[in-house]
Amino acid sequence: MDAMAEASTPIADFEMDDVEEEDEYEEEEEEEGGDEGEEDIEDGEYTLRFDGEMNPLDFTEDDAFGVQPYQQFERLEYEALAERKRKALSNRPRDGPAKKSRQEDDFITKMDEMLEGMNFGMRRKSRKPKKRGRRKGSKNKLSPEVTRKLGEANIYYAKRQYEEAIFVLKEVIMLAPNLSESYHTLGLVYEEIGDKKKAMNFYMLAAHLAPKEHPSLWKRLVSLSIEQGNTGQATYCLSKAIRADPEDMGLRFDRALLYIELGDYQKAAESYDHIVGFCPENLEARKMAAKMYQKCGQVEHSIRILEDYIKERTTDADWSVIDLLAAINMESNAYTKALQQIEHARSVCCSEEQLPLYLTVKAGICHVHLGNIEEAEIFFRDLRMKHAGDNADLIIMVGNTFMNLEHYDFALKYYFLLEGIDGHDNGFLHLKIAQCYLSLKERRQAITFFYKSLHTMEDNVDARLTLASLLLEEQKEDEVITLLSPPKEVSTTDTSSVQPKPWWSNGKVKMQLAKIYHARGMLEDFVETILSSVRETLFIESSNQKVPSRKRLSKSILSERVKVLDDHQTDNVFSGFRPLAAPSELLKATRARKSLQKKAAMKEEKKAAVIAAGLDWHSEDSDEESPQQALKEPPLPKLLKEDEHYQLILDLCKALGSLRRYWDALEIINHSLRLADNTLPLEKKEELRSLGAQIAYNTTDSTSGYDCARSIVQQHPHSFAAWNCYYKVISRLESRLSKHDKFLRNMRFTHTEYVPPMIIYGHQLTMISQHQAAAREYLEAYKLQPDNSLINLCVGTALINLALGFRLQNKHQCVAQGFAFLFNNFRLCENSQEALYNIARACQHVGLVTLAVSYYEKVLAMHEKDYPIPKLPNENSSIPETMKSGHCDLRREAAYNLHLIYKKSGALDLARQVLKDHCTP
Repeated sequence: MDAMAEASTPIADFEMDDVEEEDEYEEEEEEEGGDEGEEDIEDGEYTLRFDGEMNPLDFTEDDAFGVQPYQQFERLEYEALAERKRKALSNRPRDGPAKKSRQEDDFITKMDEMLEGMNFGMRRKSRKPKKRGRRKGSKNKLSPEVTRKLGEANIYYAKRQYEEAIFVLKEVIMLAPNLSESYHTLGLVYEEIGDKKKAMNFYMLAAHLAPKEHPSLWKRLVSLSIEQGNTGQATYCLSKAIRADPEDMGLRFDRALLYIELGDYQKAAESYDHIVGFCPENLEARKMAAKMYQKCGQVEHSIRILEDYIKERTTDADWSVIDLLAAINMESNAYTKALQQIEHARSVCCSEEQLPLYLTVKAGICHVHLGNIEEAEIFFRDLRMKHAGDNADLIIMVGNTFMNLEHYDFALKYYFLLEGIDGHDNGFLHLKIAQCYLSLKERRQAITFFYKSLHTMEDNVDARLTLASLLLEEQKEDEVITLLSPPKEVSTTDTSSVQPKPWWSNGKVKMQLAKIYHARGMLEDFVETILSSVRETLFIESSNQKVPSRKRLSKSILSERVKVLDDHQTDNVFSGFRPLAAPSELLKATRARKSLQKKAAMKEEKKAAVIAAGLDWHSEDSDEESPQQALKEPPLPKLLKEDEHYQLILDLCKALGSLRRYWDALEIINHSLRLADNTLPLEKKEELRSLGAQIAYNTTDSTSGYDCARSIVQQHPHSFAAWNCYYKVISRLESRLSKHDKFLRNMRFTHTEYVPPMIIYGHQLTMISQHQAAAREYLEAYKLQPDNSLINLCVGTALINLALGFRLQNKHQCVAQGFAFLFNNFRLCENSQEALYNIARACQHVGLVTLAVSYYEKVLAMHEKDYPIPKLPNENSSIPETMKSGHCDLRREAAYNLHLIYKKSGALDLARQVLKDHCTP
């Protein structure tokens, strides 16, 4: 019982042989606490305690879950004090008046202290003199057994017998769980073994149970926490180490660096500012604080920190501080103020020393911005006299200043100081010189230096394109083609790997080269250059349109965001550290956690409803969504938003049509129309559709071009040319298209006054041998346009075809009506060869061969001149006709049909003579 009672005594009562030392320590701690008020950037107090029969080794040996230190460790001293009082009460004699009076005095004292504290929030200073040290009889010492076992463990550790040391130390912890030394030694042992996670856990226990702060132990915990990636714990340990050793500025620097790595520049600036408050002479902290405040946008605060240092120094100010102050003022365009700071430093602070060259140059740059070029040249005199290679950065800075302010002659003078110097980036320098010559309109000099810059900066696309424009102005197209074409030895390499794409794969380079090929009529080279980039751009733009602008995040993404709020160290003794991240990340993580909680609650409600309905519940996540797709960058951005790019697409499709690559052309047109349906102007869309319909007519299967033709008809329903284009496209279809029938039927019954859909619909019925329905459509068109020769021809042929059927009773009447419409067509066509041929063919078809022969002979007696074939809307009229002469003359067809009649009647000689006269060349 005594051993256990002693074991429960807090470690604060051990190893304190001198009461006065403890009082001094308490006083020092109070003073430090008062001074550290502005330094308290901790993430809360993290505590730990052992309840009841809990084994403290469970937290470190068995990888149990970390407990929340907020609710645990702060009651350790109170429970230890209560245990000590219980021990004192159990060991006192029953008849001890002295002890009893001592307890009564203690009780009265406690009551007085409580009454003094309960003064409505006001603390009054006690009138009684403060007692120093502990009361007599309250000091406990380690039991001999614990002391002996600690000695044995230390000996085992010194002899590197780690297993034996661990065994003994476990026994010590069971006897005295609040003893710091045992945990510290266990941490050393596990660190020697290589198990740094357990070592860190024991160090954390030892640090919190120690009677005094141990800076070395907290520092070691800082390094271990950083090694294991636990930045929250590292920051907490840094704060503890700083409180234990306020004089160690390195700890404060480490904490500021942690904030910089996390991107929290505001806290980093405040940390450096605290260091400046403790050590005003620390220039590194002062400069870093100024830089961090500048990053946070607090330029005035940044300047004030540096100016305070200069004001305190009258003769020995540091040049680097003045340089930084001038740079911050110059970045804020306060050139007059920066110049005043430099002049003040030269005249007052460091009058006996010569101003450093970099400050002299910055003073000259300020004069350039203020328009004092002559005074600036005086400041730059020392820069020109010294070796240029040693001051290359300063020379570049001066040259860039003159160039930005459009003083190109002065800029060239300083750039040329570095030309030819080894070890310098000559490509960048030559590019600057070329840009200056270009601004001065000295084209030949600019071309020379652009070539020099590309010798070392061949991947600079902007420089290459600028050089190509200059060469085109000089009418050197062959040289431009060589400049923009890929090298021959690598032109066939695969550029789809993870490596950055070479310069010749850039969309701007390909577009410039394609324009030159098109202007020179090199269609094959033009297509091969630009087709892949256009196709890839259209595909990427279409994919990007499918990505929703706002999409619900999946559970995996939400869980990943919530990890910011977790410790990532569930097997550590201490957990619950405040996460270190940017405020925006913390806000996202908090929202993600709320969203996950809401989803979990909805899932439970759904589960309860399903179970209540007597159904089986399946726990799979039905709301899991695919992660949001990232938008890709196309090779030719804004392809359909600029007139130049739109004209490129038209030229490409026409070139593909000329090269008989119809499918590629239709693919480009269809993708362009779908992609820019809402952004492309109407006239441009019509132009693309007309081109698509024209190309579709030349394909074997014009299904892909049907949409273009249909759109043209929808835009121009009254145009015969549009309907002609539509019919030419559908006449090339190898099979009937369902959407064509639906569209045509809709147009037929919606617009009853339109003749073209009636005729086309009648043609479709004729092709499937539905002559009665076809005749009905043609007669409806005849009612609207009785004098149309084509309609009369269609009606006549439909009636004659209907008369040859088996179900018609009055065939002779139907044939007579059909011939009436054919003769009406003959009248309307003014006795044309075609009308005579149609009558002859109809007579032959119904068996009136005598009449057919007479009409065929009339056709053979006539000569018809050729007429041009009608063009499609927006069809290129410059394309030469490929039809042979005589394509409008029907004498060969009439002769062939006449020879068939002669041959069938037995007049073979007449048949051969007709073929010889009219069908042989």
